[in-house]
Amino acid sequence: MGLTLTGYVLLAATGSGLAYTRLKPEMYRPAGLRLLHVGFGVGIVALVLVLLTIGIVGTLGEYGRLGHSVHLPLGLMVVCLVVTSAWSASRISQERPWARKLHVLLNGALGLALAGAGVSGWQVVQKYLP
Repeated sequence: MGLTLTGYVLLAATGSGLAYTRLKPEMYRPAGLRLLHVGFGVGIVALVLVLLTIGIVGTLGEYGRLGHSVHLPLGLMVVCLVVTSAWSASRISQERPWARKLHVLLNGALGLALAGAGVSGWQVVQKYLP
């Protein structure tokens, strides 16, 4: 989860840099900034899917069922937001100005969902520890 949060912060930083240089065309944009942002995005999608798998396998192994805490719906919300954000990022173009707005909105909601999943996940992990 810590790596996912770090990825989210790095995405926010690189995305803010992209937005700032887009609003100020006279500003220099480092050549690899967009590629770095996309790379971090691919990384966070992969991390979230790995965490989903670990969470499901671990919970089923420990409890034999899912849904014993609020962490499941929060985690599924994070997965949905990450995947939808990645999809909206792939739609961004001059012909589709709505995609950038949707991408930014989804990432704001993702920050809140990550915070909720982090808190609830900490509570779940405390049940595993002796």
